Amino acid sequence: MAITLNFGDFFSGRSVIGDTVLELGAKHDNLWVLTPDIGGALGGYKKEFPDRFVDVGIAEANCLGVAAGLALEGNICIVMGMIPFLSMRATEQVRTDICYQNLNVRIIGTGGGLTSGGGSTHNAMEDIAIMKSFVNMTVFSISDPLMIRDILILSMEHQGPMFMRLAEGKKDRVMYEQDARSFGIGRGAIAREGKDATIFCHGEMVGEAYDAAEILKGEGIDVRVADMYCIKPVDEELIKKCVDETGNVLVLEDHLMYGGLASTISDFFVDNKVVPKTFKRLGIPQVYAGFGSGPEQRKKYGYDVTAVVDYFKKTLK
Repeated sequence: MAITLNFGDFFSGRSVIGDTVLELGAKHDNLWVLTPDIGGALGGYKKEFPDRFVDVGIAEANCLGVAAGLALEGNICIVMGMIPFLSMRATEQVRTDICYQNLNVRIIGTGGGLTSGGGSTHNAMEDIAIMKSFVNMTVFSISDPLMIRDILILSMEHQGPMFMRLAEGKKDRVMYEQDARSFGIGRGAIAREGKDATIFCHGEMVGEAYDAAEILKGEGIDVRVADMYCIKPVDEELIKKCVDETGNVLVLEDHLMYGGLASTISDFFVDNKVVPKTFKRLGIPQVYAGFGSGPEQRKKYGYDVTAVVDYFKKTLK
């Protein structure tokens, strides 16, 4: 898959998924792709490998149950659908059919956070909290569309289930130069260096944090952006390094403020007696958000670029 993109370009994460599964399907004859009627990007795979493609219709529990059965026969299964229904409607199948048996099922979900525009029923506010609580589950939140390819290739050699969270997956910002990309399980990445504070973030919020840091640079505040794209297992070494070097910490995520990355980092602080100079979390409060775009919702609930800038100006100046 030849894609030439540079930092700041926008590209469809769903297209990357479609191209990558097609590429992997040619190399791995035990790769199956399944979807609960969310398979527009999977058309190439369906055409090329129809005997290893399953669309169960709008039935997420059935889809993950079928994936578990196929994985028990020695196959690797990629399931693509909408996050709220993969993580909640099919919770028992994920936990008991897949995680309990430590099966090679990769769950790729779109609509992370408040990006779906579909209101409370379609917002994915709790998915990271749910998925990271399951034994054997590895949890990713994708910030860069090209990261998807790297993680999917890596997943072919990994034993156990994975959950990969995307935003809309239609227009995603490239955050890393292609020749500098190196992603792995249990790792994070520095999207922007800085010495005065660190923003820990994931998914679409990495780009938002970067924009905020660029604005703060003009205010004389140098902010580091740490992309915690692997939330479980989390990169504890990177967290400790950032706290030691910058002191001040903000966790920014398009997820409920409690239960997601901020809670993971807080647990690490308590368990390891790590004490930052300041600590703040910004994300979705305890509300069921209504209809609206991601930018509209972030502004409404106080975790957009302006909120980040205002917090650091108040705290560090």
